[in-house]
Amino acid sequence: MGLIRAFIALDIPDDIKQRIAIETAPLVRAAEDTVRWVTPENIHLTIKFLGDVSPNQLELLNHTLSTEAAALPPFNMEIGGLGCFPNPRRPRVIWIGIQAPASLQHLVHTIENATGKIGYPPEEKTFSPHLTIGRVKPHAENTPALRTLLENMNVPSFGTASVNAIHLFRSELKPGGAVYSLLFSAPLGDDTTTR
Repeated sequence: MGLIRAFIALDIPDDIKQRIAIETAPLVRAAEDTVRWVTPENIHLTIKFLGDVSPNQLELLNHTLSTEAAALPPFNMEIGGLGCFPNPRRPRVIWIGIQAPASLQHLVHTIENATGKIGYPPEEKTFSPHLTIGRVKPHAENTPALRTLLENMNVPSFGTASVNAIHLFRSELKPGGAVYSLLFSAPLGDDTTTR
């Protein structure tokens, strides 16, 4: 087996993914030629993109993530709202927002430190929690029609997601888009030494 393109993420409950798909369907239909939309099953919260990982590093990552996750408590996060990066005038990434509790920021900081110790460089950008739902095609970044659609789209709150584990996913780039497969999960709050 060769190198594996991988990332660490939090999964989103299926019912919230489906509600996102239903609420954003008018936007998806109206902008199908200008945006590559993420399929509902691929919606997740990326904690850290690792890039190419060798098979022998998977065991080390599994051990590292399991150890760190066990010491972190489960938590909830609120999901809702629509936005885009870098700004609405020239959108490149369309996202659903997350109201990040302190527990999420602590988890990100912990994972960043732990992966740094085993050779993965720190993220250059400040962590900004969001669920990517679409990537604007380069020719459409400055399209007034898309900007108007985004400005007029009102997205409700999708409710609360419980975070009970962190996951390592494999990302395979295919002609139809990225395909994600779960490599392993590390439960939060599973530290039996403190009980």
